Amino acid sequence: MRRFCVLRSIISVWIILLNLLIFCPASEATLKGGCAKVNITPPLGIELIGSKGKPSDDILDELYSKALVLNNENTTIAIVSVDLLYTPLEEITNPVRRIIKEKTGIREQNVLICATHTHSGPEVFTRSKHGPDKEVPISKIDQIYLQILIKKIADTVLIAHRNMQEVRIGGAKGQIPEIVYNRRPRTGDGLVKMAFTLPPEVIATQKVKRGPDDSVRVTFDYTHEDEKVDFGPIDPDVCVLRVEDVNGGIVGSLVNFGCHPVCIYPYLNTSISADYPAYATGVVEKVEGGICLFALGLAGNIVPVRRGVKPRQQIGKALGAEALKRLQLITTTGSVTLKALKKEIKFQTKKALSPNGKTNDNKTIDYITTEIQVLRLGDIYILGLPGEILVEVGLDIKRKTGLENLFITTVSNDTIGYVCHSRAYEEEGYESGSGTNLAKGAGEIMTEKAVELINQIRKTDD
Repeated sequence: MRRFCVLRSIISVWIILLNLLIFCPASEATLKGGCAKVNITPPLGIELIGSKGKPSDDILDELYSKALVLNNENTTIAIVSVDLLYTPLEEITNPVRRIIKEKTGIREQNVLICATHTHSGPEVFTRSKHGPDKEVPISKIDQIYLQILIKKIADTVLIAHRNMQEVRIGGAKGQIPEIVYNRRPRTGDGLVKMAFTLPPEVIATQKVKRGPDDSVRVTFDYTHEDEKVDFGPIDPDVCVLRVEDVNGGIVGSLVNFGCHPVCIYPYLNTSISADYPAYATGVVEKVEGGICLFALGLAGNIVPVRRGVKPRQQIGKALGAEALKRLQLITTTGSVTLKALKKEIKFQTKKALSPNGKTNDNKTIDYITTEIQVLRLGDIYILGLPGEILVEVGLDIKRKTGLENLFITTVSNDTIGYVCHSRAYEEEGYESGSGTNLAKGAGEIMTEKAVELINQIRKTDD
């Protein structure tokens, strides 16, 4: 009888546990998030990227550091967007990461710091990885402002981390090809004839053409020395991330698009400006609310169709409007995997030239060491690449990964100049010529390593 009672008790306990498993499943980790922005506008008088030694004398737009921090109880990640030309690894990114880790405990590999790439910001980098002819002497850099800048960028993450609340996230993708073009048109001999700007009568002939493989080109009736030229591809995608609270109100957003922020530069080269990204994010913040970050996409050889003070507003408003449209249609979730990986990567530099202009094969080959990074936010992947990535390289990465929600953020975590596909070296032109210190093959290495890292993070357990 006693054994029967014990057995009955055991069976009863198992039935209760089974009911709990069936009707009361284990609760999922709560996703929390926070956003913040901090003003990093330098004082007037500081030298700007394109001011050619002249002091800055006007402020068209304030410059900001903006941060998004997400936590799912297991992992915390931080994305920082800064209104600067670059965020060099040794000079800005790593010092900022160290402060963040000390103050919040967020791992350094979980922090992505990308520049909006404004060409109207302060000169605060030595550009040591761009080659000896591009290096800026330390004596030309305002060290007092640089140290304040580093602390302010870190502060942005600290504030966002402190203000985290329960959130839901989701991503979407739109397109806006009309505002950009590929500045490396090719002539009949296969060589590039750079077209940094286009005259109004040429702009009036603009056409958007889509290929059978879904490629997009923006073309013009344009000749160079009486020869028709062929305009290359662009990436028209506007990738948008929405972060909302439990009531559906927006906490923050991120807009990812590929176009050089050069509406102001070089025309007003002593004016501080965040260029068109300031207007794009401003539209989102004013209409939708929250804090909107901008992350530069595949912009290495992509520039705005029009330049100037007014076009900066028009392009920014058009991009902001496309982002707003997509933000309305996003399905969000609070159940997401958060993962982060970064990987060291090396690129061979160009061999030195002997006095007669020929390659000096006796010189030891030098390498540049940098990093690539990927963040996983559920089914959204944010790939952080250093340098200015030619669009052909980035499109190849997109094709090979096949991800619907892949945000490629360039000039992230470091600055290494232009990263070109091998054909660009044969086509000549600025980016593969004086624009890079990287040897032929850099683009293919970047693609290979980026795909490997994405595949690696996709295989990690939830």
